[in-house]
Amino acid sequence: MSPRELVTADGTKLHLELSGPDDAAVTVVLVHGWTQDLTCWEPVVQRLRDQRLLRYDHRGHGRSTPARRGTATIEQLADDLAEVLGAVVPEGRLVLAGHSMGGMTIMALAERHPELVSRRVAGVAFVATSSGEMNRLTLGLPGLAGRGVTRAEPRVRNLLERRRKDTLPGSPGFLAPFTRWLAFGRGAARADVLDVSAQALRAHPASIAGFLEAITRHDRRLALAALRGTPAVVLAGQLDRLCPVPHARVIADELPEAEFVYFPKAGHMLPYERADEVAARVRALTKVPVLSGV
Repeated sequence: MSPRELVTADGTKLHLELSGPDDAAVTVVLVHGWTQDLTCWEPVVQRLRDQRLLRYDHRGHGRSTPARRGTATIEQLADDLAEVLGAVVPEGRLVLAGHSMGGMTIMALAERHPELVSRRVAGVAFVATSSGEMNRLTLGLPGLAGRGVTRAEPRVRNLLERRRKDTLPGSPGFLAPFTRWLAFGRGAARADVLDVSAQALRAHPASIAGFLEAITRHDRRLALAALRGTPAVVLAGQLDRLCPVPHARVIADELPEAEFVYFPKAGHMLPYERADEVAARVRALTKVPVLSGV
């Protein structure tokens, strides 16, 4: 494992980790979601330990510095990803795997940096993500309760923006019941729920407020056209409240050659809940046989 730091063009420090053989033909790039950090990929990393892997913390998340004013946008995340790739893996083929907001980042990369994608990307995995209409999210709640979710979003964002400290209050144990309900399906391990809760508590409140607004404005169904013909897989959990199955099907419809994989009883956190299957699909994109035993 080789931790390092990249300072972006606007002065934001991004924490990076690069592992695996330097002479690998393909680098797998793992892009995390909202309120998480690179550690959310750890179960998948353990199953791809012979691959060259690059993962990093988005600005405002994990050990990266907060998003500067006006930069908590999906567009900026795409530019950050392009900058990371240019600095850390400037040559060679890439397989991009994006979970949730990470998948949105890859869509924006295809929109903003199509030449990079067409020249270097050998495969894409969209893991529990969406191409748009996130402003209509109901978290699976019916009727008035579901409509209340939409009305509550600006209030949540305002509370986060007004937080003066660099992290949120509370403990992983206190947040765990909400995390389990919101982000996981049935039978989730308590250690995984605590891990995801801890990541949220490490995120910078004002930054994640900005990204929350950006997610509601995310609309990149048309941008997926730049990825047609690229080997792809779309992974969806039956009980995902944050990026429901219909959102995944929209992506698959736009990428008709992509493999669509549906996981019964799973929620949003597929890198934890279905780590074996996620790793196997990512590995298939690199054209390398699956490891036996983890």
